[in-house]
Amino acid sequence: MIVYTLFVVSLIVFAITQVLPADAAVMMLGENATQEALDALRATMGLNAPIWQQYLTWLWHVVQGDLGTSLRTGQPVGPVMFEALGRSLLLAFLSIGLMLVLAIPLGIIAAIRRGKVADMVVSLISYAGVALPEFVTATVAVLLFADWLKWLPPTGYVPLTEDFSRGIAHLVLPVCVISIILIAHVSRMVRSELVDVLHTDYIRAARLKGISRGQVLRRHALRNALLPTITIVALDVGYLLGGVIVVEEIFAIPGIGRQLIVAIQARDLPAIQAGVLIMAATYSIVNFIADILYAWLDKRIQYD
Repeated sequence: MIVYTLFVVSLIVFAITQVLPADAAVMMLGENATQEALDALRATMGLNAPIWQQYLTWLWHVVQGDLGTSLRTGQPVGPVMFEALGRSLLLAFLSIGLMLVLAIPLGIIAAIRRGKVADMVVSLISYAGVALPEFVTATVAVLLFADWLKWLPPTGYVPLTEDFSRGIAHLVLPVCVISIILIAHVSRMVRSELVDVLHTDYIRAARLKGISRGQVLRRHALRNALLPTITIVALDVGYLLGGVIVVEEIFAIPGIGRQLIVAIQARDLPAIQAGVLIMAATYSIVNFIADILYAWLDKRIQYD
């Protein structure tokens, strides 16, 4: 399934980049290049070949691990994009980790205390997290914790391998800003699913057998209630890879979303193709892992 998805994505990406108003030869040689030089470079790069032949040639290079050469920098785009992907994945997994630590307990508390003060407080937090755009939350966080309180650095990225403490300090604000949105979504999902599960017949039967409320919650209700949460988390990874460009821009984190925006602005076709393909592959792998987790949490789910 992953192979089919990536094949379809490669077709779509290649088709879109072909209609963009950009000439690879002109971008490499400059607008003052002679027509003879442009024609010679197009022939060398295979740009005069039919579209289907260009696609097959590009796909063959991709399968071999060659994602192309940047028209903007003249360097291979693969290492640059994978390095940027690593930064985005670090930001994504830290945000998801913080979200799970906070969102699941909040959802459980809201479900158990449905209609009470705790439920209303969690609902208020969720609505606020969904309503506030990322740039608003990020700007307020920078003003409060970086400019006024001077607790954290406002922007920048430091690799953890270079300086772990400084690297973590630079990641605290963007991770917290992203987690606010994720917590709002997931806590409401956990609450909704858990409320439904707690009113099912098998939960009532377990309580009638004398099993304590805590054991029923841990062994029966929570396992089934978390299945839709896995779907949300898997979808959030795709959102985090490309949808947090605002956060990456505000906090100056050179992630893959930011690299892709730079490539689009520069009409750097190989970089655009490589970036989208890498993001699609990562998203497909994460969804495959989510399918495995479904079967692990619910033994009734089996795959052929």
